[in-house]
Amino acid sequence: MLAGALVPSPMASLLGYDLVEVGEGRAVFAVTPAEFHYNPAGHVHGGFAATVLDSAMGCAVYSLVDLGETYTTLELKVNYLKPITVASGPLRGIGTVLHRGRRTAMAEGRLEDAAGKLLAHATTTCLIWQP
Repeated sequence: MLAGALVPSPMASLLGYDLVEVGEGRAVFAVTPAEFHYNPAGHVHGGFAATVLDSAMGCAVYSLVDLGETYTTLELKVNYLKPITVASGPLRGIGTVLHRGRRTAMAEGRLEDAAGKLLAHATTTCLIWQP
C-alpha cells in the first residue's frame, strides 16, 4: 500500500486515513479528524479511533506474516484517554507488534496528536492462518 502497489482499503478511504510508514512489526497511519467523524456529543466517535488503531495494529501484524499467510483480529481493546475533536489536529495511529507466535500475534496501538500526546491506547490479538 505504501509503495502504491495495493489500493487502500475502502474503510480507510471512507474515513480518510492513510498509511504513512511501515516496517517490520510496525505500521503508522495519519488522519486529521473532521466534523463528519463526530458523534452526537460533539467529539469524534470512539469507533473512528478504534478503526484507525485496529488498522495500524493489523498492518503491523501483517508485516510479519509469511507468504501465503493472512490474519484477522480476534480481540480488540481500546482505552480512550482524551476527547478528540477537529481542534486535536493531525493524528497518528501507531501499531507495534509485541509478540508473533505460530498461530497468534499480539500488538499495541497508540493514537497520538502532533505533539505526541496519547489520546487512545489499544491492544489486539490476531489469528494467523493460511487460507
